[in-house]
Amino acid sequence: MKKKLILYAGAVGVIVLATQFGWAGGQETTNASVIGSWMSMLPPLVAIVIALVFRQVLFALFVGIWAGAFLVAGPGIRSFFESFFTSLTDYIVPGVSDPGRMSIVVFSILIGGMVGIITANGGTRGIIKAITRFVKTKVQGQLVTSLMGFVVFFDDYANTMVVGNTMRPLTDELRITREKLAYLVDATAAPVATIALVSTWIGAMVGFIASAQAEMPNFNEAAYSVFIHSLPYNFYAFFTILFVILIAWTGRDFGPMLKARINLYKAKHDPALDTYNLYTAEAEVVDKKRTESHWVNAVVPIVVLVGGTIAGIFITGEGSTVQAIIETTNSYKALLWGSMASLVVTVVMTLSQKLLNIEDTLEGMLEGMHVMFDGILILVLAWALSDITVALGTADYLISVFGDTLSPLWMPAVVLLLSAVTAFATGSSWGTMGILMPLIVPLAWQIGNSMGLPMELTLEVIYASVSAVLAGSVWGDHCSPISDTTILSSLASQCDHVAHVNTQLPYALIVGAISVLSMIAALVLGISWWVIYPVGGILIAGIIYKFGEIPDPVTYTPAGKKPAETYIQ
Repeated sequence: MKKKLILYAGAVGVIVLATQFGWAGGQETTNASVIGSWMSMLPPLVAIVIALVFRQVLFALFVGIWAGAFLVAGPGIRSFFESFFTSLTDYIVPGVSDPGRMSIVVFSILIGGMVGIITANGGTRGIIKAITRFVKTKVQGQLVTSLMGFVVFFDDYANTMVVGNTMRPLTDELRITREKLAYLVDATAAPVATIALVSTWIGAMVGFIASAQAEMPNFNEAAYSVFIHSLPYNFYAFFTILFVILIAWTGRDFGPMLKARINLYKAKHDPALDTYNLYTAEAEVVDKKRTESHWVNAVVPIVVLVGGTIAGIFITGEGSTVQAIIETTNSYKALLWGSMASLVVTVVMTLSQKLLNIEDTLEGMLEGMHVMFDGILILVLAWALSDITVALGTADYLISVFGDTLSPLWMPAVVLLLSAVTAFATGSSWGTMGILMPLIVPLAWQIGNSMGLPMELTLEVIYASVSAVLAGSVWGDHCSPISDTTILSSLASQCDHVAHVNTQLPYALIVGAISVLSMIAALVLGISWWVIYPVGGILIAGIIYKFGEIPDPVTYTPAGKKPAETYIQ
């Protein structure tokens, strides 16, 4: 404990020195010199480094917020101490008071309550029993988890919460690591939502494109049409989906994900490694005492959640076509309506069948809600840190650094990297889209016209740039420990957040690197994406087979004891 306190004190000391560095020499300097400068990168970077090094996300996020509030306030000992309190009053509280964000908080709590009840009434065990008749191996469990990500395609938040909470008991039963579950959930949430023709993302993405088109004279193509034409260049989304399917189908892992898997095998005989109590006798005793009911008691609430959310999308949207409805829908209302309906249905089904009495039903609901608390707290702080980056002009600084390097054919590849870095630093994919889309797309149009490029080539650069912003935002989001979707994936899977980030990072970086090369091949080298996708797929498969391993549980079993794992494949 003393060592940790020293480390924390050192971290705070480092941030104080770092934030004071820009004001060294006793010069009269206002916070205006910080806005849009390299110092605007300090809060997110400090938060990310502390989270990864000390594995204390809440502490890291608060120090990042405190550092940002200090930078905004200006130099001085007084502002240093005042910013400690304004971190709460000026950023954390206002950030969570946003109706959209509060909707996600309430949505998460309602989902937690629903999951808590179907766990207590035995519905979860019922669905596991039904699925395990067909799903007997790790490969099958991972494939089913991945495919469920495509079923709940309409929203990344709903995807994450439904798939993570539903599949966690089954993956625990199959001894699939929580880190792997979190990756499968995270990697089939935002990537699927960004390419789905009907989703809660469509309205936002089309809106971002439309706002960009307002700055593009003589450009008359509909925003939705631009989105459709940009899909072939969204290499990161499609390659991530392919990577997920192959990593699940082959049963191979590498890097930190492989280490987590090996530690799970060792945990059978080493309680110190049993992070999630999957092998403890206490967990087995509690497990046996749980009620087991029909799988319908779990499936119906989930179907109501999905169906209710989709119905909410169409009710809150306006227009005569599906496209128009999706573009104008209130996705937050739809999510709340769907989650509330599913909770009510769960309570009614539980009480009507006398699976639990009222007290036990409420207890199960509250237990499920309580599980969500830590993740929601992280989410709230992450939002506040994102607001700090906006106040400091972090994205503006990144654009100024990369802006001079943009050229027509290289532009989409550079934009892909810029979007990823921005999303990584800010922890917000939508925020990155909203900031960069109105800047990048008109720039592509302007460069194409000024350089006299053929209209066909200019349009391809625009389409590729649109996808570069969308794909880069998701890529950076996947890599960032302060991202809301990454946090929700950890929350739904009940996986240590830093462990999820560390294990997912190599996979995301590999797919991202291939996506950058694909963008260069498409625009700079002029290679058709009909060729790029098969080649990229072969490259991904080659990497998985070259570096991936299927560890043998027997290897990690002490002599004279039973194998640590029966589900080898």
